[in-house]
Amino acid sequence: MSIDVIDLRDFYSQRLGIVARRLINRGIKARWPSAEGQRVLGIGYPTPYLGLFREDAERCLAFMPAAQGVLKWPTGRPALASLVDQFSLPLQDAAVDRILLVHALEMSDDPAGLLREVWRVLAPSGRVIAVIPNRRGVWTRTDNTPFGHGRPYSRSQITDLLRQTWFTPTAWREALFMPPVGLFLRSAMAWERVGAALSLPFAGVHIVEATKQVYRVIPANQKRARLMPALDPVLVPSSTATRG
Repeated sequence: MSIDVIDLRDFYSQRLGIVARRLINRGIKARWPSAEGQRVLGIGYPTPYLGLFREDAERCLAFMPAAQGVLKWPTGRPALASLVDQFSLPLQDAAVDRILLVHALEMSDDPAGLLREVWRVLAPSGRVIAVIPNRRGVWTRTDNTPFGHGRPYSRSQITDLLRQTWFTPTAWREALFMPPVGLFLRSAMAWERVGAALSLPFAGVHIVEATKQVYRVIPANQKRARLMPALDPVLVPSSTATRG
């Protein structure tokens, strides 16, 4: 279900991708105007959006799933992106304050398992924003954008998934009301204003914010899941050094 990281990079380098990033960034910024002093983690392919927080966050990291691949980010600076197993993130419990999920849940073979791992590494007062393709949106009906790949969701499906994995949805917003066609790029902002004002149902993506349920009900007779320990990075010697 995953899309290759090269395809994602190429989409965001095109005009349609640039406009999509700008419109989605508006929705993210409306919920998180600042991340000063916060530890921010992006999962999936979040790098087009993490620029909102990289300068003022205490720490800003990007984790990309192994099935997708990883690209160096940011360019020209020390790398902050890493290839990971999305079901065993190399972080301790409650290690980050905010988590941004983009091209993540709809691409995952086990979205509930991914969200439980997100729950583990998120601080008790932490918040999550997930950008998820809208099942009723026009963008999911074409495969020339990443939002046409993977599994799209309705609002009720997202709500059920979050509640099943110990999160509480707290805010909703939609983006990408315009059709994913170059002809409409110049009028993209007008589409966004009209779509948001009229609560039109065909937006390309949901932008949902959720908080962590710290005190959750545990069903009787249910076995507790064993959490994988966090892994510290290890330097692997080069082949030359090994032969020496």
